Amino acid sequence: MMLKEALSAAECVALQLANDAERYAELGRKLRSTPYSTALTVARGSSDHACNYIAYLIMARLGRVVASLPMSLVTLHKSPLITRDTLTIAVSQSGQSPDVVEPIRYFRDGGATTVALVNDITSPLAASAEWAMPLHAGKEQSVAATKSFITSLVAGARLVAHWQNDADLLAALAALPESLSQAGQLDWSPAIDVLAPAKNIMVVGRGISFPVALESALKFKETSALQAEAFSGAEIKHGPMALIEEGYPLLIFATRGPTQAGLLALADEMRGRGARVLLAAPDDVAQRDLTLPVAATPDLDPIVAIQAFYVMAAKLSAARGLDPDKPRHLNKVTKTH
Repeated sequence: MMLKEALSAAECVALQLANDAERYAELGRKLRSTPYSTALTVARGSSDHACNYIAYLIMARLGRVVASLPMSLVTLHKSPLITRDTLTIAVSQSGQSPDVVEPIRYFRDGGATTVALVNDITSPLAASAEWAMPLHAGKEQSVAATKSFITSLVAGARLVAHWQNDADLLAALAALPESLSQAGQLDWSPAIDVLAPAKNIMVVGRGISFPVALESALKFKETSALQAEAFSGAEIKHGPMALIEEGYPLLIFATRGPTQAGLLALADEMRGRGARVLLAAPDDVAQRDLTLPVAATPDLDPIVAIQAFYVMAAKLSAARGLDPDKPRHLNKVTKTH
């Protein structure tokens, strides 16, 4: 089920892009006309990783500083947060968890602009936000989110493109279904050979690829019971490197852009320290171990990168004798306060 749903992402993205164009354009006009003093994201799990990507795009392209809201400030501490002139973006597959819904209600009641990128458009979250934008991923059966994560990234990129009124980014988004289809066909079996017997792994990214590292580490834990931690390439030398020993596996996502050179250098250094590096990079990087797909623009590369990863992750779970659709102790919908 996980593999099937991951491979359906291209179709889901095509459906999303074919819908709600005028609604996104209207939202873009609203965002351009409002001088936000604060921008916040509200999410848990994979959806929070999607928010990391969306926040990066907003900061890099629009210059607005974006923070992730600790939801307990609203749900448990009842803190008197200032909501005026605030943009609050929630991302969720189910739209059910109280600690995502309650902050959106709080900020909307306080006059903030609230946006929900949500798969279940009939959910409490969708009802609570001023702007409920459907992901169009369809019902997701596997506990491990795949197509809903990818459609969340696309919805966030659409929001940014319309906020900027950027025709080039919108055109690049239109090419994503084909790029995703191609990404799903890439052979990442060398990673399975390394990771099937592994006990732990570090996943490394930086900048726009860091959300992919976060999501990949979660999926390793969730579907393969593999102890995985994500680190920025800029942070790994501040302590995590002490864990590196002969044969220690590292998966490094070296997507295109200004952070790539440093990640390639890190891969070489870690190999020199005895690590078993799995360098995921585009096909113009000769020293790569895994080929990263690319999109029409580097800002969309994480979307196709995670598609290639998901296919490998589903197969890795089976190779480790597990069922990726039924992770231990986990449920599809998690409700926290």
